[in-house]
Amino acid sequence: MKNYKKIYERAVWLVALGILFLSSAGALGADEPPNRPNIVVCLADDWGWPHASAYGDATVRTPVFDRLGAEGVLFEKAFVSSPSCTPSRNAMLTGQDFYRLGEGANLWSALDVEHPNFVQLLKEDGYEIAHYRKAWGPGKYKAGGYEAFPIGPWKGPERFLEERDPEKPFLYWFGTHDPHRPYDTGIGKASGIDVDGIEVPGFLPDAPEVRGDIADYYFEVERWDREVGEFMQRLEAEGILENTIFIVTGDHGMPFPRAKSNLYDYGTRVPLVIWWPAEWAAQARSEALVSLNDIAPTVLEAAGADVPEAMTGRSLVPLLEEDSSFEPRDFIVFGRERHNTSQMPPSLAGYPSRAIRTPDWLLLLNLEPERWPMGVPGGATLPSGHTWDQGRFLDAGSGPTKEVLMESFNDHENRQYWNWAFAKRPAVELYHVPTDPFQLNNLAEDPEQEARIKSLKADLIGYLEATGDPRFTEEAVIFDTAPYRWP
Repeated sequence: MKNYKKIYERAVWLVALGILFLSSAGALGADEPPNRPNIVVCLADDWGWPHASAYGDATVRTPVFDRLGAEGVLFEKAFVSSPSCTPSRNAMLTGQDFYRLGEGANLWSALDVEHPNFVQLLKEDGYEIAHYRKAWGPGKYKAGGYEAFPIGPWKGPERFLEERDPEKPFLYWFGTHDPHRPYDTGIGKASGIDVDGIEVPGFLPDAPEVRGDIADYYFEVERWDREVGEFMQRLEAEGILENTIFIVTGDHGMPFPRAKSNLYDYGTRVPLVIWWPAEWAAQARSEALVSLNDIAPTVLEAAGADVPEAMTGRSLVPLLEEDSSFEPRDFIVFGRERHNTSQMPPSLAGYPSRAIRTPDWLLLLNLEPERWPMGVPGGATLPSGHTWDQGRFLDAGSGPTKEVLMESFNDHENRQYWNWAFAKRPAVELYHVPTDPFQLNNLAEDPEQEARIKSLKADLIGYLEATGDPRFTEEAVIFDTAPYRWP
């Protein structure tokens, strides 16, 4: 005769065990992080808009960037916070306008650890982080309170992929020194770049030396593009490419006079593509005004992490998801402080300027117009005693194009190129970008533009006040006295 009591007790025990198992599994599932994306930030050094074939440049060859742009979201109007390496990278890392970062608004500075850093926030949230070649800086990270490099340890691509924890998502900062100067003269032409096909920007003379210099710059842009493609192939071989966000951009404009360290489009506007095939198969070109400050909140939201209130950038996730709730900006703001110590020694002053950019207009406020915008004509010396180009216009860098422009001073026919590059500038500049893409025709003195200037200035100053720019608030202004942390 069957023992029904025992059968019943056993059935009750099995049901209870099943309930316990299911509830435990549910609890474990709740604690498990979602399948969060890997993130690769590909940041070139001195790569500016529009130097990618995806933007219509008929000479430079960037097939990898073009592919990402065709499959992801290609941004037509992306801008940096400041057209100088350190402040641009600081702003990108913290998601804040450069002038909020203390001495971090200058080249060769430090970044205070008190400012939230999206890479470190992801590390705290379970991400593995590392960088390759130029990432943060240049500057002294320990002076800002960091005990280690702000973007994780240096690891080459092969080593990083070998050593990473496959159970963790990662953020890898894939940096480069391309296309920063110096260049191997003639390497562009030797590599097959069509020197005659180059479109020389209107602020530079169409001279053989200038064309050759641009070709050498293009050579390094192309080399950078190939390296990004090679890293993508590594991730594809690992089977992790599909769930990886790629962000490819540059830290400011090309290293040529009136571009890098200037607030015109060729100094502040950069290529930008964001690609995540697992989620954002948008295949779109966006005309929205965006800032590299937006990358930090965008990445944090995509990774499921909290976005600090201190960040003045805005998440682009709604745009990337084609959410109709995304509202484009009416304008974007950027500026500059000290690049090199290019005024007369012992001064550590820079050339403070702020700008507002709408889809069609660019207004600049040069806050100290009596200073030389690219530094003094001669005699400027770095605190270390080091100098170059005899201390002439140090913020304009060096190279063949600069030499051509220096010689144009005594050339009546081409003197305007010298003026555009080096001469002192008025306190207010206004440009209509669609009809003046190189920003050469200043409309600030046009009486018909008086109302427009007043309106743009109000928007610009209102934004600067609201976001705590020391130049427009009661805060102490330290930019002209902060240390220049040359090694």
